[in-house]
Amino acid sequence: MKYVLLGTLDAAWAGKQADRVKKAEAKLKELGIKIDGIHYTQGRFDFVDLLDAPDAEAMLSFSIWYAAQGFGRLESLPAFDPKMFEAATKKAAK
Repeated sequence: MKYVLLGTLDAAWAGKQADRVKKAEAKLKELGIKIDGIHYTQGRFDFVDLLDAPDAEAMLSFSIWYAAQGFGRLESLPAFDPKMFEAATKKAAK
């Protein structure tokens, strides 16, 4: 399942980017989550990532771990491809 991950960085980790990324990538790998893209942003969120996770529990585990490390906060949103969206709209119309 694809997820959009919206994240903020805690100020304490702003100058330790390489260390934070290394730890986060190791945890993602451990949980079976693959990174499809990383983008840094300005505004409410500091970064937006596109991830492929085996299940919702893996994403929840990563979010809890990330906050427990003091890195910041995450919001994860399931991302549906057009085919899945079309199937859902057909089922909703019945």
